[in-house]
Amino acid sequence: MNDEAPLQGWNRAIDLIEQRLSQPIDVAELAKAVATSEYHFRRMFATLSGISISEYVRRRRLTVATAEILSGRTVLETAIRYGYGTTDTFSRAFRAMHGLTPTEARKEGAVLHSQPQLRFHLRVEGSKAMKHRIVDKPAFDLLGFATRVPVVYEGHNATIAEFERSIDRGARQQLAALSNGQPRGPISVTQPTDDVPQEGDEVEYWHAVVSSHEPPEGLTHKRVPAGLWVVFENHGPVPESMQQMWANAAAEWFPANPYEWVPGPQLLSVGELGPDNTATGQLWLPVRATG
Repeated sequence: MNDEAPLQGWNRAIDLIEQRLSQPIDVAELAKAVATSEYHFRRMFATLSGISISEYVRRRRLTVATAEILSGRTVLETAIRYGYGTTDTFSRAFRAMHGLTPTEARKEGAVLHSQPQLRFHLRVEGSKAMKHRIVDKPAFDLLGFATRVPVVYEGHNATIAEFERSIDRGARQQLAALSNGQPRGPISVTQPTDDVPQEGDEVEYWHAVVSSHEPPEGLTHKRVPAGLWVVFENHGPVPESMQQMWANAAAEWFPANPYEWVPGPQLLSVGELGPDNTATGQLWLPVRATG
């Protein structure tokens, strides 16, 4: 396989979106252009582009619709053409993107926003091997404390930090004592939804351990089915080097290996923090073989 092969499918999907901006878009059909599952397509698209497929389509529709508004098409015609149904619904979406109404956008000097058409330029580096292993893991149980937190793709997540501080030392010790499976010790768990959350959207988050013990009162329990996992390891500044593992997986590892992302929790284990604010972390992602 040459390095351009992954590009062709992803850019074909982008072309399909452009052809059908005024029609309902079937994400499953886009995934077929990349020869992968819908779930894997959604995860990879968001991780590579920094935006979910649904949000990208919304922004592209509004960008093209704005050009038509400026060229003289009526708000009602444009709203119907791009599936908004009513002028009020379209105008709200228009204002959310531009901070202006369609009428205000026609005035001289109006400052507008746009979503350029994406083009993917995947690059399989190959110069630095990603440290990883494939684990065929039996079904296991997570025990811990769960909440909902906003997504922060880069940098400090204040809500997670506050939640972690709310778990007192005794509860942490009790939970750590229940750990008897891999990955060992306390782990951070995120449970994505079917679509990929935007920055600021909420997802389920756990401070948990892998354990075969009966869950004591006060702890939340989740059964995770048997399956394959890819485990990445990285060492560096916290949290940046831990967050980077998701990006590296999407941009470098998945395009070069016969596996795809599947639904399931994502597990992050971070070792003891050093004096230079660095640590070794492991990221566990559920996968299936495609080759």
